[in-house]
Amino acid sequence: MTELKLADGSIIQPIGYVESPWQSTLSVPLGGVDAIIHIKPEYQPALYRIGNHSHLWILSWFGQADRSVLRVVPSKVNSDLPEHGVFGLRSAARPNPIALTLVKLEKVEEDRLYVHDFDAVDGTLVLDIKPYFEADIIFSPKTPYLPPREYQTRKALFYKQALAHHGEQCVGLELAVKMALLVETHFGQIQSPYLQLRVEGDACLADVLQGLTRARLANPARFIYQHNPLRNRVQWFKNGQSLTLTVRPDVDINTASQLSEQELFIQE
Repeated sequence: MTELKLADGSIIQPIGYVESPWQSTLSVPLGGVDAIIHIKPEYQPALYRIGNHSHLWILSWFGQADRSVLRVVPSKVNSDLPEHGVFGLRSAARPNPIALTLVKLEKVEEDRLYVHDFDAVDGTLVLDIKPYFEADIIFSPKTPYLPPREYQTRKALFYKQALAHHGEQCVGLELAVKMALLVETHFGQIQSPYLQLRVEGDACLADVLQGLTRARLANPARFIYQHNPLRNRVQWFKNGQSLTLTVRPDVDINTASQLSEQELFIQE
């Protein structure tokens, strides 16, 4: 397994490699795929009790990346977005293509870690593994708005975020994702500190919407929730404009996932 030599003579010894169905960085889907991390025999003792963790930070070496550029357009997300410096993006192209990826650990079998959401190609060198801890979370960070151009990609990313926050598939999650897509089209970035929402209805719907919007109950107050088993309605406000979305009656998990936003919600 290739070692990495630094300019001062230091050597980084990879601890393992990735087994992935993808061979090219350009083909790996946004959000990553299922993969297997193989750990070298001499480092296997470091896996002791790693199965106690649900998520891991993986540091790897993206050897296919372009190391000659400092500013890029995040074209894999949306080629219409403006150019950014690579230190402000998760672009693989950078002076030292060290990748930092948060993956979900599915299971551990001897020297193999089975993970979800890894965006590495087959054979990628793994430099280190660090556990995800509760202190890693920033509930409402400030980030640039980099929306994917394609609807299905936006939907997939919202769905991934919703599942990570809520933890299960349900009618409320399906409705919240569809609602977020509609509101993003209407108001732009749904994590904007200027976007407020008032949720009336199911607790699952409210939970997922709070996770997607990162809206706090205070500091600043952007989120209000009132339980109502008879109706699901969400009012959205931004810069003097408002949008009210009421879920049509008799919606179940199948209709919530299959129908379009226009078919699911009454807009006011």
